[in-house]
Amino acid sequence: MAHTFLMEAGRWTLQGNWLERDGLPILVKGKTLVGWSRDNWYTMVTKLVFPGSEREDISLQYRGRLDAGERQYTFVLQHSLLGRVEGEGWIAPESIVQRYWVLGDRQRRSGFETLHCLDPERYYLSSGIMAGHYLTSTMEVTLERQPEQ
Repeated sequence: MAHTFLMEAGRWTLQGNWLERDGLPILVKGKTLVGWSRDNWYTMVTKLVFPGSEREDISLQYRGRLDAGERQYTFVLQHSLLGRVEGEGWIAPESIVQRYWVLGDRQRRSGFETLHCLDPERYYLSSGIMAGHYLTSTMEVTLERQPEQ
């Protein structure tokens, strides 16, 4: 199956749950915009909101390079909670897997994301943020591609 998320420019909405250590799941919603330049660089901007919760919104701004036909890529990320982040991704037949680490961080925070393709218009995302060897939060959401406007 050819991936549409990340591989193609587009707008996506997401909805699901955010969990923190010793906390109950809270609703998370958001939007993701993916754009591509002619020289194989992509940008991805995501905003997460937590309706009915005191939790602050989270924004993520990715920039990475993925050459046509390649299955591995690197990226940089500006994360509103974590700060400056670097990461790598792998394109698998049915999923996209990313891992990242926070630069210059005494808490040794890192994270991972797995985007499993349900169909060309929907992905299931499972992710987690760790401090050292311990999970501090996880998120599980469904992403849906929005029609071109």
